[in-house]
Amino acid sequence: MTTLVIVGLPGSGKTSVAEAVAHRLERPYLDTDQLLAAATGVSTAQFLRDVGEAEFRVRECEVLEAAVLDDAVIATGGGIVASERARELLKRQRTIWLDCDDELLVERVHDGDRPLLTGDRRESIARLRAERSSWYHEVSLARVDSSERLEDVVERVIQEAERAG
Repeated sequence: MTTLVIVGLPGSGKTSVAEAVAHRLERPYLDTDQLLAAATGVSTAQFLRDVGEAEFRVRECEVLEAAVLDDAVIATGGGIVASERARELLKRQRTIWLDCDDELLVERVHDGDRPLLTGDRRESIARLRAERSSWYHEVSLARVDSSERLEDVVERVIQEAERAG
């Protein structure tokens, strides 16, 4: 299996699922948010606030470009699909979209530092879904429901990735 990339809205379980898939497949695990934080010396939330979303997306895409060379399981930031350059790269990978209903997403992100989820988290999640769903669909081999038990989601992600050849 080649590089496997996990995309989805904030709270969809990208980090947990990617880490578990990597462990199960005995493959390296990478997280673009962690890689970006290591490269910039600050959290991704702080970097986004410092440089703005446009520059953040450029740097995030650079991190993704390097990460896909490692034949790893990669968790991405939820907004990585906002970059056309990143979408083109994601279309060339085995990319799986994790998704679940908005109420569960809101529950999962209730206390995190997420600059793009301002004000009412329900409204913010709904806005992000409206903006990004077509992009997630565009880059992904499959959409996997991440509201199930972690073990079940991991199994489904592996099955969908293997189905792609």
